[in-house]
This record gives sequence, structure tokens and C-alpha cells, in this order.
Amino acid sequence: MKAILNDPAGAVIGLDFDGTLSPIVPDPAEAVIHPKAPAVLARLGAHVRALAVVTGRPPATVLELGPGLADVPGLVILGHYGFERWENGRISAPPPHPGVPRVEAELPLLLDSLGLREVMVEDKGRAVAVHTRRAPDPGAALAALREPLAKLADKHDLVVEPGRFVLELRPPGMDKGQALSLFLTERDARSVLFAGDDLGDLAAFEAVRACGLPGVTVCSGSAEVAALTELSDLVVDGPEGVVELLDELASAISAA
Repeated sequence: MKAILNDPAGAVIGLDFDGTLSPIVPDPAEAVIHPKAPAVLARLGAHVRALAVVTGRPPATVLELGPGLADVPGLVILGHYGFERWENGRISAPPPHPGVPRVEAELPLLLDSLGLREVMVEDKGRAVAVHTRRAPDPGAALAALREPLAKLADKHDLVVEPGRFVLELRPPGMDKGQALSLFLTERDARSVLFAGDDLGDLAAFEAVRACGLPGVTVCSGSAEVAALTELSDLVVDGPEGVVELLDELASAISAA
């Protein structure tokens, strides 16, 4: 954190969205950004080299669930684990993977055969996620789905990304760590902070440690995921704690 405070103009701040800037909710479509986050990010963005939201969500969805983010100066959204990019009001992306719609078409029959009718399928455009949070036993449903979804993903040249009561089938070749590493190089970063809450953020944590820059990893803590807690430099209390930390960082930079 000292490197960021001493040289904020060289710092890149990377942030996950769900569970980090917005609380986890049973229905992902009902997620909403922490109400103070856009203003805090705008304050911080005035001092640092770049702000990047690195998420499995499509950028368009992040903007919809995060009113005010589009007005944060210099903000970049690296969505779909880096496959899509929003910057200055424009989204750029490669062609979608053909396996995603094929998987989505096969999922209803698979879920029915497993007796898992209470789980929810989320169409994310370039990926499809299966959520078990609404099932009577979310953990058991997740365990029952791991092997069948791994086989289905392999059949269509996709990979499975595990998360908090969710398994996401998405294209290979990119993850949050790769997305963050490329962004750090692009922006000639001199320090980095990344905050996340879930297993998909582990790659970004590893990228921070491997990039050779002064770096800070922040866990948006919860009772559901312990792996990030053990690997984090700082642990805060969920999105509320993340926003408070960023607010304190912005204030400290301004005071300096």
C-alpha cells in the first residue's frame, strides 16, 4: 500500500464486481452496486493511473447493475474474464464461442435428468452459469453438478469456472489473471491493488504476486470462501469494507 500512496499516478486499482463492489444475492439479475462505490471510485480515479473492474459479467450488465460507473473518469471494464472490454462508452470483443449456445441448449435436459429443477441457469452471452443458491441443499446440488458439467464443457471445448454456489461454463484462453496482467503492461503500471471475493479471483491474486510490481491483494471477506482469505494481504468485511478501504485510500492520497 505504501507504493500506491507514494506514487498514486503509477497505480492500477483492479476490482471484481459481484461480492466485491456489489453484495451477493440469490438472483444475479437483482444484484446492485454498493451505493457509495461510484462516487468513491470517481474520487480515487482522479489520482491513480487506472481503475479496472475485472469480472465474469458482461460489461453491459455491470453498467446496468452499477449506475454511475459509466461516469467514473478513466474506468475500464474487463468483462467475461477479459474477453470483452468497455472503455469510453464502447465495447470491443472477439466473436462469441460457438460452444456456449450448444451447452445452454443441452442444460435443461441434463438438469432434469439429475433432478435439479431448482437450480438457475444464467445466460451471460459469452458464457452460461448454473447457480445452486436457490436449491434446497445448495452445496449438494453443486457437488452433483461438478462432474456432469465438466463433461459437458469438455464436449464443447469450454472450461468450468467454480464460484460461490455457481459453476460457469465459458471459453478457454483467458482468466482474470491474464486480463489483469495484460492491463498492467498496457498501462505501464508501477504498483497494483486487486480486490476480489471468489475462486475466480485467485488468478488475479496470483498475477499480482507474479507481476514484479509492489502489489496488494484484498479479500472481500465472507463465510462462503476461505481460499482468498489465506492468500490476501488485507481482509475486509464484504463490499462495505471494500468501499471503505477505497474511500480511505482516496482520502489518504488527497491529504498527501
